[in-house]
Parts: sequence; structure tokens; C-alpha cells
Amino acid sequence: MTEYSRMAKGFFKSTGFAQIINLPFQPDYVTFTNYTLANTNATSQNIISAQWDVNMGQGNAVVEGYNASPTLIYDVVGTNGISTFAAGQLLQYGPIVQHGGSPVSDFSITATNPAVITTVGNHGLQTGDVVIFSNLSQTSTTGMQQFAGIPFEITRTAATTFSIAWNASGSNYTAFNTSTSTGNIGSYKKVLYPDLYFPGDKFISALALGTLSDGTSAGTGVYTKVTTTAQHQFHVGQEIGFHIPFPWGTIQLNELPNVLIPGSPIYGYIVNVLDAQNFVVSINSTSYTAFNVNQPFASYPGLNFPQVVAVGDVNTGGNSIFPGSQLYPPPQYSYAALDDSTTINGPAIKGSYVNNTSQGFIIGAGAGRVLTTADLVGASGNMIFWRAFLHDMSIPV
Repeated sequence: MTEYSRMAKGFFKSTGFAQIINLPFQPDYVTFTNYTLANTNATSQNIISAQWDVNMGQGNAVVEGYNASPTLIYDVVGTNGISTFAAGQLLQYGPIVQHGGSPVSDFSITATNPAVITTVGNHGLQTGDVVIFSNLSQTSTTGMQQFAGIPFEITRTAATTFSIAWNASGSNYTAFNTSTSTGNIGSYKKVLYPDLYFPGDKFISALALGTLSDGTSAGTGVYTKVTTTAQHQFHVGQEIGFHIPFPWGTIQLNELPNVLIPGSPIYGYIVNVLDAQNFVVSINSTSYTAFNVNQPFASYPGLNFPQVVAVGDVNTGGNSIFPGSQLYPPPQYSYAALDDSTTINGPAIKGSYVNNTSQGFIIGAGAGRVLTTADLVGASGNMIFWRAFLHDMSIPV
């Protein structure tokens, strides 16, 4: 039957960590092949292919791989296998990482630019994951509470270290460590599905005033370079606005108040996307007040964070379904504005935000009962080809 069936296929380059695949449906059957390993000589502890049926239960998989001989055998992954997910309208989080926990029992944050986090135990994060910190009080009067509560996209540097896009080298920051903080407080947690809406409202970690269109400061610049704490998903030509509270300095960028045309918001247009967390906006900020992240520790209660948001109609680019139509194809968004990923939405009138409620499946990094040192999702750089299905009906006998 095919009336309600769904099928999808694709491929990705493994990072060695669990891979999330977003789809317009939750599959009940998934299969994949590690083309890189299948295209090499037989080697012990390599998983070549796998399949999963919803009736196996979440996190399982039947796999084919090479044992020590090496001989191709069947095996079963019982945990961290293949599973499905559906994120709701609210953010969902992973386990809280704090003092005395497992596998991370403590962590510390350096007062540097960028801030570097070192964990006692393998943090299990990869570049692109998003985390939120809480209770970063080293003492009652010192610490890093100034950025607690902001979603940060991390850059993995080792199994026990990662960095965030924040300048914590200012005089008001004190290095933080859960093992020595008063009461051993302080924690962070991973945001499992951070992009429920695109492009979303993004927090600002740095502003370079009076830059050139390429983001450099050579000569006399007429633009503004913006650095966000996580992927911004903005595009060239997109209209944006700023919400910057007074303590952060550059309030001249704010949508309101507009001292020249009262009641008329100030908007800018993106003239260059430098990378996933940096872009240039068409506002001449040469004479504006400098941006200041060196906020006093004592002011963190009630401290609001600077943000940049998408505004306006049809601001995400794209061509209408036919000339003159008000409807557009499903908006495409992706990290670093590559336009290679479609949301679950049907045709729509494009605006500032698009519902991107996540659903699909996850290929984990589990091992087998016999292939105990194998990795289901493969090693970093392996090319994985997958297929996913949602069948009309399931008939138990």
C-alpha cells in the first residue's frame, strides 16, 4: 500500500557522534550502509550496515559487521542504536551536568576570550551542539553569571574541552569551577533540538562597529559585523532588527526609539554572511557606543541579553510558486545559510519566523554485543547512505 506511506533517503558524513536526521515524518523502519567501510578491505570491529524496525524498540538495531577473523556477521546493538524523535513547541534538554555527576563529575570555565570549558570526564559533545549554563557563581560576589542562560553553540577541541563564543576576559569575570565554587553549584545542559523556529532570535556575543562589507576593520568602515552565540541562519538580503539593553552599550542599533523618525523602527539588511555565527549588516555604526560584554557580576539579577531578530515580510528570499502568487515553496534553512535543508512546512506566505518543529530519527554511536568496540554511526569522515520509511500498516501475526 502507498496511500499513507512515506519514504525518504539521504546521506551524511559521520562525525563519530550520534547523527540527527530531520524528516517530515517519524519513520517506523530505517536502514543504512556505511559506504566508506564497505569500500575498504575487511577489518575487525567495523559495522557495515544496519536496520531498525519500530517493533524492536527505541535505541536498538540489527547490524552487519566484521568480527576479529575478520568474518562478516550479524549482531545487535541494544543501546544507542536507532531511534525516532519528535520535538515539541518547547525546548527539550539533555541531562544536567554538575558536580558529582556522571560521566562528567566537574567542569571549569576560563576567564579568557573565548571562554574554554574543561570537564572532568568525557563531555560527549560535538561541534555544533548547543548548551545553556546555570548558576555560575564562584562565590556570592564573583563568577560568570553574566552569561548564564544564553544558548551557546560549542566548538569541540578535545574529549574533555570545548569553547563558546564569549569574551570572558574582562575584569568583571572570575574563572569558574564547580569543584571549588561555594556550595559546588554550577551546571550546564544540552539543548536537544535548538532550532524549533527559523531563523529564530539570536543572542549577540560581539559587535564590531564601522567595518567593511567583508567584516574587516581596514580603512573607514560603514557597516556593522555581528557575532552570535549560536548559528544565526540569516541570509544575504534579509531584514533584521536589534534589541540591545542599555548596559550593553550599542543602543543606537535598536529598532526603537528612532530619534530621526519617531515611531518608525530602525532595520538593517544583511550584506554578507561570513560564517554560521558572523554576518555584516548595512548599518553605519562608526560613531556608535562600543559594545560591552564586561558586565558587573552584581548586576546579573534581571540582566537582559542583547539580541538580533528577523523582521518584515518575505524576508527569507526564494521565488514564488508562480508569478504574482503570494505563496512560496517550503522555506529552506540550514546552518551557515547554505539553503540545503527543507522545513516540514507546506507552501506558505514567508515572514520572519517559520515553524520548524523537529521530527525524524537518530543513528546513535552504540556498539554491538559481539562487535563491542564498533561504532554504529561509523568513524569521523565515514560516508553514510540511509533510507527511512513510514508504512501504511503493521500486521503482527
